[in-house]
Amino acid sequence: MTRLLLAYAGALVVFCALDYLWLGHVAKAFYQAQVGPLLLARPNWGAAALLYIAYPAAIVFFATLPSLATASVAHALWTGALLGLVVYGTYELTNLATLKGWTLGVAIVDALWGAVVTAAAAGGGHLLARLAGPAG
Repeated sequence: MTRLLLAYAGALVVFCALDYLWLGHVAKAFYQAQVGPLLLARPNWGAAALLYIAYPAAIVFFATLPSLATASVAHALWTGALLGLVVYGTYELTNLATLKGWTLGVAIVDALWGAVVTAAAAGGGHLLARLAGPAG
């Protein structure tokens, strides 16, 4: 149970910290320029909280836990990247197919960001969980 909690804590902290930096500082102007009229003046914090609680749990389940079984952080990174590309890519392609004003540039950048941030969170969860010692 300790390994699971550490994996979740690692994934949660890494995901939230990196996504805050990305959305709040690094890519803020890019999103504003690309899809500004579609953005809310203030985020829906309830929806955001649900995402930030649930997505790290999915990262742990689909990427971090399998990587702990192989004791390979590389496994966490590549399965995390694949998960992020699929999850973010699904969102982006759906928006591209259904929303006026959603751009191909946003779809590509955001899908790639999803791969990067999910890989990092899976790796962070893996490394923190290993502090609990080998699986047993």
